[in-house]
Amino acid sequence: MRRWPGPAGASVAIVSLKGLPLTLPLYVEVLGKIACQQQAMGWDSPPALRLFETAGESWASQPARSKPEQLIGPYEPVCHARPGRREKREGHPVSDEVFVGLDVSKAYLDLASHPNGETWQVEHDDAGITLVVERLQNLAPSVVVVEATGGLETVVAVALAAADVRVAVVNPRQVRAFAKATGRLAKSDRLDAQVLAHFGEAVRPPVRPLPDAATQRLNSLVTRRRQLVSMLTAEQNRRSRTPAGVTRRDIDVHIAWLRRRLKGVDGLMRDALKESPVWQAKDELLRGVPGVGPILSTTLLAELPELGHLPRRQIAALVGVAPFNRDSGTLRGRRQVWGGRAPVRQTLYLGTLSATRCNPVIRAFYERLRAAGKTAKVALTACMRKLLTILNAMLKHGTPWHPQAAETA
Repeated sequence: MRRWPGPAGASVAIVSLKGLPLTLPLYVEVLGKIACQQQAMGWDSPPALRLFETAGESWASQPARSKPEQLIGPYEPVCHARPGRREKREGHPVSDEVFVGLDVSKAYLDLASHPNGETWQVEHDDAGITLVVERLQNLAPSVVVVEATGGLETVVAVALAAADVRVAVVNPRQVRAFAKATGRLAKSDRLDAQVLAHFGEAVRPPVRPLPDAATQRLNSLVTRRRQLVSMLTAEQNRRSRTPAGVTRRDIDVHIAWLRRRLKGVDGLMRDALKESPVWQAKDELLRGVPGVGPILSTTLLAELPELGHLPRRQIAALVGVAPFNRDSGTLRGRRQVWGGRAPVRQTLYLGTLSATRCNPVIRAFYERLRAAGKTAKVALTACMRKLLTILNAMLKHGTPWHPQAAETA
């Protein structure tokens, strides 16, 4: 700080902050704001506060100026706390909200709370799930964030939701990208739980209703049918490369058994649909569209419950048939589809193949795209999105199939 002669013999203090000259009153104001921020961070004796008091005394001791009405005493900063936060005299500020991350593995459940950083671990069994539910009921977190881990998270997530604990099941890819963005390169169950809790505070993932018991049962049947089809395809491929003999006969026995089990699962799926009048009505609407068979209809009902409740762009992105931009500056990249629910997209692909032959609306749309120079895969992907949009609008409004109305979808 240096003093320079000012007008009327008064001295004016000039300081430099990052090369920027500041007059003493402005310097005092800047120090006051910095002192407020340091106090909000929990500093007992902020360095900026000590400088602020020294500068304020220097300002107050300056000679009188020609305009007494502009004289000001020692400057006192007014600190405004952030809304939704409460301050401590010691330590860091504490958020009023608590976020819990839950990492699920086969053997253990690892939990972490944010922002206090507390972690704990229980065994992944009925007793451990009961302990987790009781503890989180007492803690009353804003949200419990858990990754979708292929079904391992279903039991504990349903138990928490039944106890009125807010649960958000999130995409593991998004959480891992968040961890890398925040500099968390190490990975363990405890660290994953901490990242999930931090993700809950920063992103605030929406809490969606979890599937009920009937939906879970139908979903498990659809998954089991997909597994049987995969095994049947593998056995048929092996048979084509196996010479005649004992091995081929054994493969034939297994193929016959898989086909019987496939028919049995199809019957269980039909029975599950008949148990719910809502599903039965939706199934009739969906199967009224040319190209939509029982497998596609059941898959949509079991694995895409959002159908009929989301806008067309969101439902297309959820399935993975929405094109995303790849532009940067003057570069205009090629639009591509990616992400989404692969099992639903695979079944929708087969249904669209059938629709390009028997559905007049989809067939005309496909032929128009091919005539415009689009490749077969691009045109078929566009037809998948159009068929999904039609089905979404039909379930949303409860209207049956009409070719004239579908052409405008």
